Amino acid sequence: MYDLRKITDNITWVGACDRRIRIFEGTYPIEDGMNYNSYLIADEKTVLVDTVDKAVANNFFENISAALNGRSLDYLIVQHMEPDHSATLGELVLRYPDTKIVVNQKTMGMISRFFGFDIESRAVVVGEGDTLDIGSRKLTFVMAPMVHWPEVMLTYDPVDKVLFSADAFGNFGAIDGSVFADSLDFEGEFLPEARRYYTNIVGKYGAQVQMALKKAAALDIKYLCPLHGLVWRKDLDKILGVYDKWSRYEAEEKGVAVLYGSVYGNSANCAQILAGKISDKGLPVKVLDMNVKHFSHAVAMAFKYDRIVIVTPTVNAEILVSMDTVVRALAGHNVQNRKIAVIDNGTWASVAGKSVREILGGLKGTTIIEEGLTIASSLKEGDLSVLDRIAEEITA
Repeated sequence: MYDLRKITDNITWVGACDRRIRIFEGTYPIEDGMNYNSYLIADEKTVLVDTVDKAVANNFFENISAALNGRSLDYLIVQHMEPDHSATLGELVLRYPDTKIVVNQKTMGMISRFFGFDIESRAVVVGEGDTLDIGSRKLTFVMAPMVHWPEVMLTYDPVDKVLFSADAFGNFGAIDGSVFADSLDFEGEFLPEARRYYTNIVGKYGAQVQMALKKAAALDIKYLCPLHGLVWRKDLDKILGVYDKWSRYEAEEKGVAVLYGSVYGNSANCAQILAGKISDKGLPVKVLDMNVKHFSHAVAMAFKYDRIVIVTPTVNAEILVSMDTVVRALAGHNVQNRKIAVIDNGTWASVAGKSVREILGGLKGTTIIEEGLTIASSLKEGDLSVLDRIAEEITA
């Protein structure tokens, strides 16, 4: 049975939720599933904005059929070719063979690589600022390369003032009763998974997001309709504000993310003691055991707070595997403008700290404080004064 949600009088959500998925994109653990958004615009012509992942294909096609209510599908706009938004494209062409597919030039090549159907005869190729006349409205296309694939484009409806924003402004998690973000508490319910979604999936491409935000600022927007997560119709400044900070690599607030890995508990003990000393100085602290937590949580906290502490043992003359993943993820996601402290642990040859400093030392605008600590197997009384100095410097 179909499940339709009205965005405006002429725009209907026809997406679907997958509550059983636990690993998104083969990488990111998610507890509350995922939703895949698609939107049908009904004017003199009908326009579908993107398709969905194959896991929810049945629901999706029931929704399209119900929303069309006997009408033909005139156009499909392909904003993003990642398979969680395009995997059902081939079946859609079989069901609606007369549909024209609106793409940019880069999308054309990607469709040919993913699918075997003839795209040339169906394609309407558009570029920056081009429009598509569908009756009472002319949809306008905005190119957003590398947010976060090279073919990404956005679509603007000037009548209902809707920006269909591809993967921008989304979040992890399936929707509940309402498709609108104002149904949730922004700080408590929405922001944590929106932050983890952005920082891990789009976070590397801050400069490109800034370009897209500048283009969006020139538009009169009343609705933001992303391909994941919730639709924005109120308080757009909230989500636009954090995206501006994240894409500038500015912290949301002053605070310290203490990220540690531990084998027998000694490094964990050190991290906990240091966290207490930092807290005593008045800064918020978040301690994450990276043997238990996925690296995506560390990346999210590194974007939230302006200071980071890395605590890791040396194992096999390397950084502990879980912490090596974290450190390389911070570098790979382009974390910038942070203050970082490094503590390592080793029973005979502690080299992890040196490796961490080498990996993170080149991050733009980032300072690794000189004061560090190498624990000889377990924390000693004399080490406490060093932790005091680290706490003093990281909070200065």
